[in-house]
Amino acid sequence: MNIQEQNIDTLPYQSGFGNELASEALPGALPIGQNSPQKVPYGLYTELLSGTAFTVPRSDARRTWLYRIRPSANHPRYERLDRQLVHGGLGAVTPNRLRWNPAGMPGTPTDFIDGLECLTATHDAQQASGVSVYRYAANASMERVFFNADGELLVVPQEGRLRIVTELGILQIEPLEIAVLPRGMRFRVELIDDTAKGYVCENHGCVLRLPDLGPIGSNGLANPRDFLAPVARYEEYDEATPLVQKYLGELWATTLDHSPLDVVAWHGNNVPYKYDLRRFNTIGTVSFDHPDPSIFTVLTSPGTTPGMANVDFVIFPPRWMVAENTFRPPWFHRNLMNEFMGLIQGAYDAKAEGFSPGGASLHSCMSAHGPDHVSTSQAISAVLKPHKIENTMAFMFETGCVLRPTRHALETPSLQANYDACWSGLAKTFNKQGGLT
Repeated sequence: MNIQEQNIDTLPYQSGFGNELASEALPGALPIGQNSPQKVPYGLYTELLSGTAFTVPRSDARRTWLYRIRPSANHPRYERLDRQLVHGGLGAVTPNRLRWNPAGMPGTPTDFIDGLECLTATHDAQQASGVSVYRYAANASMERVFFNADGELLVVPQEGRLRIVTELGILQIEPLEIAVLPRGMRFRVELIDDTAKGYVCENHGCVLRLPDLGPIGSNGLANPRDFLAPVARYEEYDEATPLVQKYLGELWATTLDHSPLDVVAWHGNNVPYKYDLRRFNTIGTVSFDHPDPSIFTVLTSPGTTPGMANVDFVIFPPRWMVAENTFRPPWFHRNLMNEFMGLIQGAYDAKAEGFSPGGASLHSCMSAHGPDHVSTSQAISAVLKPHKIENTMAFMFETGCVLRPTRHALETPSLQANYDACWSGLAKTFNKQGGLT
């Protein structure tokens, strides 16, 4: 079933993701003065959803108090599902550069869960750090509820709008917007359009947050005020509702006799939120050299080594190119980090062809990459006047942990067999007589 588009109320998430928010669907549902009083208004149950350990620094702590019709503990036994997300586990180790064509749409009714396709992961599911990366293709709304015990989810739509109904309220997103769903948050994905495709980054490490700005100063990149959280909304119906969880990489399910999306009021900072990528304040060079991709970071999950992220979410949006006497596309490079790239719309300025919206590429640690030969030739001979890159939005999940493709990703027909060929036309132009040629 698809749904009708609705106006969805939101709250500003804001301020480094440390401030608390509060919302109630019924007046007076939030207790005053203490989080867990003996008798909660409206006969609700108190429940705490912790997204971080209890004793992390206050600035890092994420937790939300929920006031709900039934506690989450009220559920039968979970049973392992036959259909799993990762068939065959991680594939063989390969240092090769990889690229995939856009995924096709399934021919049978497929919801968001069944439409997930795991392409790559940093570790087996038992690890407590790193990321896993998926694409999704769905043509049906979920009639069940899902939560992920393995990490928070960053959802990046590429085609079709989504209505994400969570325990704390509703987020509606479209291509060029993203949503982040905390670890353990229960939700249902409904389609507004007939079909939907996109990408998901499952973050197993520290929760995502805004990057520090350092020498940039107090303004630039993603502004805190542009992140939005849902307002409280609850479902009260006593009907059989399948509840699916992902636990250590496996899908398990039980059936409740009620909707688990029954939170009447809440307060805290461990909440789902959305962000419009079109509001990103891009910083770039005005003199020479292409800036490092870190200058385009929207959100980051810190790693154990200072400055080396568990994962950075980086975008390459429309922007002015105003550098002189320099090579303007991303330069050829070998990187300690591991880069999974996707394309939401348009073309990426470092690839002339072969990288289409809905496609993906993987450049692993120290894997040499850069613009293809067509983009390189055009950049070398380009007239260096200011011009604007428009109608584009590429992104990157960049991690300090090596991303290993799954067996499925290495065997799927969408894997391009000739990706290396895009660099084969880089002819020798060396002239030992010196000077510019």
